[in-house]
Amino acid sequence: MPETPPPRTGLRHRVGAAARESVGGLPSTFWWLWTSTLVNRLGGFVVTFLALYLTVDRGFSPAFAGLVASLYGLGGSLASVAGGVLADRIGRRPTLLAAQTATATATLVLGLVHPAWAIAATAAVLGFTGSASRPAVSAIMADLVPAADRVRAFSLNYWAINIGFAFSAAAAGLIAAHGFLLLFVGDAATTLLCALVVFVRVPETRPEAAPVTASAPAAPRTSLVTVLRDPAFMALVGLTFLLACVANQGSVALPIVMGHSGYSPTDYGLVVSLNGLLIVLLQIPVTRFVEGRNRALMLSVAALCTGCGFGLTAFAGSAWFYALTVTVWTAGEMLSVPANMALVAELSPVHARGRYQGMYSLAWSGASFLAPMAAGFLLAVSGGDAVWLCCTLLGVVAAAGYVWLLRERPRPHHPLPATGPDTAAAENADAPSASSS
Repeated sequence: MPETPPPRTGLRHRVGAAARESVGGLPSTFWWLWTSTLVNRLGGFVVTFLALYLTVDRGFSPAFAGLVASLYGLGGSLASVAGGVLADRIGRRPTLLAAQTATATATLVLGLVHPAWAIAATAAVLGFTGSASRPAVSAIMADLVPAADRVRAFSLNYWAINIGFAFSAAAAGLIAAHGFLLLFVGDAATTLLCALVVFVRVPETRPEAAPVTASAPAAPRTSLVTVLRDPAFMALVGLTFLLACVANQGSVALPIVMGHSGYSPTDYGLVVSLNGLLIVLLQIPVTRFVEGRNRALMLSVAALCTGCGFGLTAFAGSAWFYALTVTVWTAGEMLSVPANMALVAELSPVHARGRYQGMYSLAWSGASFLAPMAAGFLLAVSGGDAVWLCCTLLGVVAAAGYVWLLRERPRPHHPLPATGPDTAAAENADAPSASSS
């Protein structure tokens, strides 16, 4: 009688099984959305290098660069809310397509205008169009992916963002040596290609409300005021805002400090591209590692890594030390972003996902408005060390805030629209508590 072959336990088999667990079982539409995100980020040159473009190529002051970045953030702040409302009202797909097309146009215009006022105004418009798409993308993923798989899905989407960022940050420094205008043209072209992928392959996913009956009344209307009155969710938005203020310094204070220290755009591009490279290599293993672990602990550690990683920049005296600081705050980023996005989906009622995602995006775009302005002021008055000290303090405050927010508490109840009894039951059964470990 032939012997039963031993189970396959080799390294190749284990790697294959881990890969299937990480990327398997997700809807095909999710992967087309993932592809569009990757295409967009592969050409995401402009925002990362905007401060260097203004200070090195155009000769503007760091204060003006900070003002332009703040106006970009102001436009994004307005768009985060507007994009979320539009995603719920007119649909995810038309919101996404309109935002991406407008973003490509604004990007090209920004590279062509020369007066300071025109640069500032166009940056504000670009901030609006660029951020208007974010709530729609997040809402599509929440619509498509079951609750049990959302951390994995958001992590994979974040992985795509950073595959593109790692490439674009390194390539942009080399492209800029031949003229910054090429960065704007390339960014606009890839954004249009991203919109084309969405147009061809991503359908509308907004849940349809069921007919109102005596046994199934209409879902309660959710407005922005309702979102603002959700204390747990708004606390999460506030903590995200603190960490976003810190994270923004990677594209605001860091390039200015490195430029004033004699480093070239290529040096900065290679250093900051390490952020994307590490996420590309490690985001999926890190996500698998933190699944099932205490969420409050993980997010608190992430906040400390983010704040202290930027704080270490005060001691940087070489490109290698700058790379070390990027490694530390990237570790915090890998721990925090997918978990935060999944937490937003858990706290959001199905019929108002766009508004909730928009308010969450407001934390990032609001930080993009205030953080550059504050950094420009501190750099002009006190130097880079003051910026890095503030980053450390904000990281510590955020870490304490996560411990407070994620203490055991009852899960808030969000009535679901009647998209079918099976849908509602699945959402309530699958979605973990906001305070789950």
